[in-house]
Amino acid sequence: MEPGAFKGTIGRYHMDSTPWWPAPVRPAVGTPNVVFILLDDVGFAQLGCFGSDIDTPVMDRLAAGGLRYANFHTTALCSPTRSCVMTGRNHHSNGMGRITDLATGFPGYDANIPRTNAFMADMLVEQGFAAYAVGKWHLVPEEDTNLGASRANWPLGRGFERFYGFHGGETHQFAPWLVHDNHFVAQPRSIEDGYHLTEDIADHAITDVYDLRATEPDKPFFLYFATGACHSPHQAPVHWLEHYRGRFDAGWDVARTEIIARQKEMGLLPAHTELSARPDWVPAWDELSRDEQRLYARFMEAFAAFLSHTDEQIGRVIDALAETGDLDNTLLVLASDNGASSEGGKLGSVNDARPWNLVDRPLDEAVARIDEIGGPRLHNNYPWGWTVAGNTPFRRWKREVHEGGVADPLIVHWPAGITDPGSIRHQYVHAIDLVPTALEVLGVAEPEVVRGVPQRPIEGASFAATFTDPDAAGPRNTQYYEMLGCRAIYHDGWKLVTYHPIQQDEPGIDQVPWELYDLSADPSECHDLAAAQPERVAQMDELWWAEADRYQVLPLDNRPFSEFTLARERVAATYVDEMVYRPDTGMVPEEATIDVHDRTHTIAAEVVVPDGGARGVLLSLGNLQGGFTFFVQSDRLAYVHNFVGKEWTRVDGPLTLTPGPHRLEMRFERTRQNRGTVTLVADGAVLGTGEIPRFTPNRWNLVGAGLYCGTDPGLAVCDDYEAPFEFTGTIERVVVTVEGPSRFDPQAAATIAAARQ
Repeated sequence: MEPGAFKGTIGRYHMDSTPWWPAPVRPAVGTPNVVFILLDDVGFAQLGCFGSDIDTPVMDRLAAGGLRYANFHTTALCSPTRSCVMTGRNHHSNGMGRITDLATGFPGYDANIPRTNAFMADMLVEQGFAAYAVGKWHLVPEEDTNLGASRANWPLGRGFERFYGFHGGETHQFAPWLVHDNHFVAQPRSIEDGYHLTEDIADHAITDVYDLRATEPDKPFFLYFATGACHSPHQAPVHWLEHYRGRFDAGWDVARTEIIARQKEMGLLPAHTELSARPDWVPAWDELSRDEQRLYARFMEAFAAFLSHTDEQIGRVIDALAETGDLDNTLLVLASDNGASSEGGKLGSVNDARPWNLVDRPLDEAVARIDEIGGPRLHNNYPWGWTVAGNTPFRRWKREVHEGGVADPLIVHWPAGITDPGSIRHQYVHAIDLVPTALEVLGVAEPEVVRGVPQRPIEGASFAATFTDPDAAGPRNTQYYEMLGCRAIYHDGWKLVTYHPIQQDEPGIDQVPWELYDLSADPSECHDLAAAQPERVAQMDELWWAEADRYQVLPLDNRPFSEFTLARERVAATYVDEMVYRPDTGMVPEEATIDVHDRTHTIAAEVVVPDGGARGVLLSLGNLQGGFTFFVQSDRLAYVHNFVGKEWTRVDGPLTLTPGPHRLEMRFERTRQNRGTVTLVADGAVLGTGEIPRFTPNRWNLVGAGLYCGTDPGLAVCDDYEAPFEFTGTIERVVVTVEGPSRFDPQAAATIAAARQ
C-alpha cells in the first residue's frame, strides 16, 4: 500500500485501531471481454472470407457474424506490427522500427518498447481485468531471450498474468522452443503422439479461460492469441496435408484471377479494381516444367493445410468461449501482422536456413523429398508466385510498404455490439487503432499513468463507431509507413510510396523516386501519377518528413545489419573463449551459445559412469534441420555434424566406458574456411578422426532449437538415435572452448534475421 493511502486508524492496541480495506477495482457489470487473434504472414487474399479458396470455415463464420474491414493496414513486418497491436502507438514510437533481431542504437529502432507506451494488458489489469497471452511474442530484444537475461520485456513483464508460447520470429511446429510464463519448458507430447504447437497454444488459451471462470464467473479478460501460422515452416498434421492434394494444380496465375473475381463479388474491392501485373521475376505458371508445377503446388498445399489447421484450433477456442457463455459479449479482433511472405524465394525452400549458410536450393532435392513437405523433417516455404497470389490484387509483399506488404485481413466479431453482421467496412484502419477501439468498447479511459509511469498519448484512434454505422468516419486520414528504407504515406485517399532494396547501395536511399497513387480509383497501385502531379508529390513528401520527425523514424537506413547494429550489447557467452554447460542448465538459445562457427574448438565432457556402462547425448545443439550432437552409443564415442539438413557427417571411435570418472572430448581443428578435422579423445587416448567437409558457417537452424546438455529432445539432430537419448550416466559438466577470432558475418546475420520475421 502506498504511503498515506491507509484510511483507517492505528492505535497502540487493537481496541484503539480501525482496519480499512481499499475497495477493489472492478470493471462494471457486463463489461465485454477482448480477444485479439493475430495470424502470421497471412496475406490479404488468403482467408476464405477475403477471396481465397483455402478452407477457413471458422474465420468465415466470424466474418459472417461480424464485420470485415477491407482497408486495414499494418507496418509490413512482424515485431513492428505486434508492438502497434499491443500499445496503440506507431512502431517507431515503440522503438520497433524493425524486428527485435535488427535493433540499432536509435530511439525508433532499439527494440525496447518504453514504459511510457504501456501494453493494453498493463492498462487493463490495473482496471481489474485478467490478461493472458499465448503463442508468438517476438517483442523481446534478441539478447534478452535467454534464462540469464532480464524478463522485463517478456509477457509477464508487460502486464500479462500468464503466458505460454515462444520467443523469436518462428519456431518448429512439431518441436518448438516453448516458454511458460518466465521459464522454458519441454513440449507436453512427442511428435509421434501427435503434438502440434497450434493445438498446444489453443489448449492453454482454453485452460486460461476455464481457470478464470472456475473462480471469477464475471471477471472480464483480455486474451492475446498469436499463432505461429502461417510463418514458415509450413507444417501441419497429415490429414490436413492430404486434404489439399491437387487443390492448387492450376497454379498461381489462375488463382489470382479467380481470387480477384471473388473479392469483387464479395464487395471487398470496387468493381474497377485491376489485378496488378505479375512481377517479371515471378515466372508464369504455364512456363514451368511439370516437376516444378508439381513441387510448387505441393508447397502451397502445405501452407493451406497449416492455415486450415489453425482455423480449426481457433474454432476450439471460440467453442470454449461459447461454452462459458462469454462469446456473445466478447470483442474478438482477428488480423494478420503483414502481407504474404517472400522468404521462400523464387523456387521455394525445404530448409530456410540454407541460403544463409551459403547453400543453394536445388530443385532436384526438393522434388525427391516432395512427400516430406509439410512434415517435421523439412523447414518448407512456398515460392514467390504464391506470395503474389496471397496478396491479390496488390503489388509486392511483406517487408515492403506497397499495399501487398501492408494491406491485411481484419475481422471484428462482437454479437452484443455489431448491428449488421456479415457486412464489410471500407474505412481506412491501421494496427495502432485496435487498442483505442478496445478501450472505448470497454469503457476504459486512456490512462495517463500506468504502473506509476506517465504515459505518452496513444497515437491510434477508435473505429468503434463503425460497428453500428457503416458510414461513420474512419479513425484517420493520414498514416506514414517506413520499413528498411521503403517509405510511404497515405493521406485523404492518396498514397505516396517508394521501394528500395535492402542492403543495396544504388540508387542511394536518398535518391529513390516517389510513386503516387489515387487509391480510390486505383486500389492496387497500377497507375503511377507522380510525373503528372508533381505538386501533390511535393506536398505529400513534406508531410512524410513531418510524420517521420514526429514519430522518431529517423535516421533512415536500408541496411538490415550495419555498424549501428554491431554496436549492440550482446549475450556475453557469444564473446568468451570458454563456457561451461551442465545437465540442469536447461535449454540455451542458439543466440546465447558460445560461437563455434568456423573456429577451432573443443567440447570436453566430464562424466561419471555407473556400473553397467552409459550411453546417450553429452551435448547437442539444433535439430534435424541443422546442428551437431556429441554422444555415446553402442560402445562408441560419436560426433555428428548436421549441415542444414543436407549433409550429415559422423566421426566415431571405439569406446569402453568402465565405471567411474572419464573425460570425453571432441576436438575440431579448422583447416580452412568452413572445413576442418574432428578428433575424438577419451581420457587422453585418440579414438578416431574424420573430416567435416562443410562446417556450418552462420546459423544452425532458424526455429529456436537450442543447446542442451545431456539430451537431444524434440526433433533429434540426426537419425542415429531416438530423441531425447538422455545420457544414462552422470555429467559433471561439459566445457566448450574456442580458439582464434570469431568469423561473424554481418551480412549473413542480417539475412538470417530478415528471414526469421
